[in-house]
Amino acid sequence: MKAEFNNSVHYIKKLIESGESQQLDFKFEISNARKIARTFSAFANTVGGKLLIGVKDNGKISGVRSEEEAYMAESGAHIFCKPSVTYSLKKWVVEGKTVLEVDVPMSKNRPHFARDEDDKWVAYVRVGDQNIRANQVLINVWKKKGMQRGILLNYGREEQALLAYLSENENITLTKFTRLARINRAHAERLLINLILMQVVEMEITEGAVFYKLKQRVPES
Repeated sequence: MKAEFNNSVHYIKKLIESGESQQLDFKFEISNARKIARTFSAFANTVGGKLLIGVKDNGKISGVRSEEEAYMAESGAHIFCKPSVTYSLKKWVVEGKTVLEVDVPMSKNRPHFARDEDDKWVAYVRVGDQNIRANQVLINVWKKKGMQRGILLNYGREEQALLAYLSENENITLTKFTRLARINRAHAERLLINLILMQVVEMEITEGAVFYKLKQRVPES
């Protein structure tokens, strides 16, 4: 990680004006490397994003107070994330205050886990401006994609019941699928993982729940 020194008021202010989102997060400071690791995990596991350190939630520029902020970011990405998260860091001076821009690209090595306060490793995804825990279905989808093995799917009663339901309804939860197909949770998860990998079903993650729906096909031009 190499820091650059720049002086551009316009660039940072344009970012701040756009507000916090799936790909932008403001941090007044980094006081806990474990907490910042969640954001690194979420950005790397989703579509990437930027952290602006030295900016309050309301967009007011406070500036970082010391070089310690950069070291805390490095600890969050490399010590409290597994595998470690790649990022780049730039220093900007705005209104006489230093703002750190941390750029985290989407990773090809998902899932990335962050170590929590109980020393447990948890994977996160970015939903809106929130870091949400990834469920076991998504974690296993990432892992199986990395294995690059073919998927053998037995199109049985349970799959038929699911696809028939989704042809008439917008989505379904894991719990509702277990009841619909009269199978246990582990079995339902395995079926959903395979259907996602085959691009038959896709996940919709919200702050309150995870839904599964038929994969939308992009019409050919």
